[in-house]
Amino acid sequence: MMTNTITQNAIRALLYEVVTNPKPGLVDPHSQGPHTDMNIYTFIDSSLSLTNYFKQAVIIGQTYSNSDLTQMFSLLRKEGVQAEKSMYTATHGVNTHKGAIFALGIFVCAESYRKQHQTDLFITIKKMCSGLVEHDLGQNKAAATAGASEYRQYGYTGARGEAEQGYPLIEHISLPFLKSRPGSLQTRLLDTLMKIATVTIDSNLIKRAGTDKIISWLRKEAESYLALGGYATDAGKEKLAKLDAYMTKMNYSLGGCADLLIVTIFVALEQNYL
Repeated sequence: MMTNTITQNAIRALLYEVVTNPKPGLVDPHSQGPHTDMNIYTFIDSSLSLTNYFKQAVIIGQTYSNSDLTQMFSLLRKEGVQAEKSMYTATHGVNTHKGAIFALGIFVCAESYRKQHQTDLFITIKKMCSGLVEHDLGQNKAAATAGASEYRQYGYTGARGEAEQGYPLIEHISLPFLKSRPGSLQTRLLDTLMKIATVTIDSNLIKRAGTDKIISWLRKEAESYLALGGYATDAGKEKLAKLDAYMTKMNYSLGGCADLLIVTIFVALEQNYL
């Protein structure tokens, strides 16, 4: 039963994220944003292709009994390699959810372990991902990802750094924000996405913009949107529409923010905040 509910909430998190609109620089039911090679249907197909991966992630967390949780993470990563293959098969070679396979896989596995052993979710993740940045990016290791190149160029630890720290951004910022945010589910999720944009360093956005200076611009835009009252206000709606149009025109994506929204939704579903 645990396998079933955690897996379902993982898939729900992926689908909740993609149907939420209008999301600046991201695919939703009304727009492909800057992503000309994918649409809402690509994301639905991709989400469903990951069902078995999340089931395996739950099983790993449920059955793992050693004290060194980095080995549990190693088992999860092997499943993640297969999950990427399933995704690419479902999407005909388009990368829809590579970041989510990493982040959401960690949360699913850790949540399963937490329920089995009555541990803290975020401490469990921290133990799973101990030494991850050095392991993947240290000593001039040449991983061919945006995160790896930005680590070498700017020193940003990206998704791996967030995981190694136990996702403090989720625990202390996005999850409490989503929990306390009033309004419709659409409003709460859009506002949470923009709250994430005020604090994260989105490697996907840096890659597309070609400079890390884009991050301070995004933070100002997101803070301005929230100061207007977010999606519950006409001014907030207008601001978001303009930001969406501009990001599409400039080919800017918020893929990293989307991954963090997905895991925020997952934890919120598991903890009955949604």
